[in-house]
Amino acid sequence: MSAAYIVDAVRTPRGGGKLGKGALTHLHPQHLGATVLKALRDRNALDTSRVDDIIWSTSQQRGKQGGDLGRLSALFAGYDVKASGVTLDRYCGGGISSVGFAASQIIAGFEDVVIAGGTEMMSHHAEADGWEQGTPFAELGRAKGNYALYEEHPISHVGVAADAIAAMEGIGRAELDAFGAESQRRAALAMAEGRFDRSIVPVHNDDGTVALDHDEYPRPETTAESLAALKPSFAAIANVPASPDGTTMKQMIQRKYPELEWEPAHHAGTSSGVVDGSAALLLASEEGLRANGWKARARIVTAVNQGDCPTLILNAPVPAARKALERAGLTVDDIDVWEINEAFAVVTEKAIRDLGLDRGKVNINGGAIALGHPIGATGSMLIGTALDELERSGGRYALITQCAFGGMAPAIIIERLDG
Repeated sequence: MSAAYIVDAVRTPRGGGKLGKGALTHLHPQHLGATVLKALRDRNALDTSRVDDIIWSTSQQRGKQGGDLGRLSALFAGYDVKASGVTLDRYCGGGISSVGFAASQIIAGFEDVVIAGGTEMMSHHAEADGWEQGTPFAELGRAKGNYALYEEHPISHVGVAADAIAAMEGIGRAELDAFGAESQRRAALAMAEGRFDRSIVPVHNDDGTVALDHDEYPRPETTAESLAALKPSFAAIANVPASPDGTTMKQMIQRKYPELEWEPAHHAGTSSGVVDGSAALLLASEEGLRANGWKARARIVTAVNQGDCPTLILNAPVPAARKALERAGLTVDDIDVWEINEAFAVVTEKAIRDLGLDRGKVNINGGAIALGHPIGATGSMLIGTALDELERSGGRYALITQCAFGGMAPAIIIERLDG
């Protein structure tokens, strides 16, 4: 079998995702996808007619994000028409899955040059099909009449599930707030030291002016004390009816866990930020490297997927990480850089505790609480961030994982290569 190598990784800055208020909200999602695709082409002297496929991730494939965004972004970027494209949806986990699928094609010997990535403009979610930001994903599914699924697997709102998990794990409000503040501190330090500079590419307006060249979402002034003053975000949502019989979001979880009681704990400062963004990675086989004169930065060691309880939604990263380690023949101590997406503070905090991780190796440069979570693009961003950090610190292995709606998590391990 061939190996799959990472040649380059790029991403846009994350722009605020409230319609009309963020620096990127006036642009089309294809524009963001084209931005990172152009960057890969120009940085690597890429003959786009040699691109075998473009595997893209977009979670909300509706409205302006509808259709095959990977293919359309490539055409908008001026890629050769031979460069095919496909777009997938694994909710929040799609940005890792796109890279895993691309690596699989290369390792199987089917392709030599594949681009993987994703785009999500959360600012445009509100425009699509009358969807309003904050509408529970489970409610969207039930709107299509799929009630039987929710009888067997009651699914609530992700924020309500985060609060429930915190109670189950004995993780209190003060600990969640401390985690959120630390994410902001680390992101601020990373930005000040230019740790994202290798991967980040500016987004330009149609007239050539710069729309955004830095992450817009972080709030470096945040402290645990300031977070303690915020009201929980999901108290009202917990009491929203989630089924025709009037069962609330909280009661949906209690159908599966009848003894569980909890108080709301997460808020905007301990939840991932709503942002717009895109990311892409250039992958190649050994033959692809030779034919194009490229030097690989990293090797894909393994890429796995794992399901867990769909009612709790957020708990699959731990079993996914364990599965990846087992498949790779590695241990927790072998991993120098961990990227565990901060969908909510409890997700990463639980993973640190369950896996016995060194906190100094986890989300070293902050995470989605500080930087934001452009759903379908985040996983690809995290892989690029992990690679940059391996190169900065001299580490060898990184493990990247994230929870996904429906109780899923992909996980991927990469190995930095010298030279």
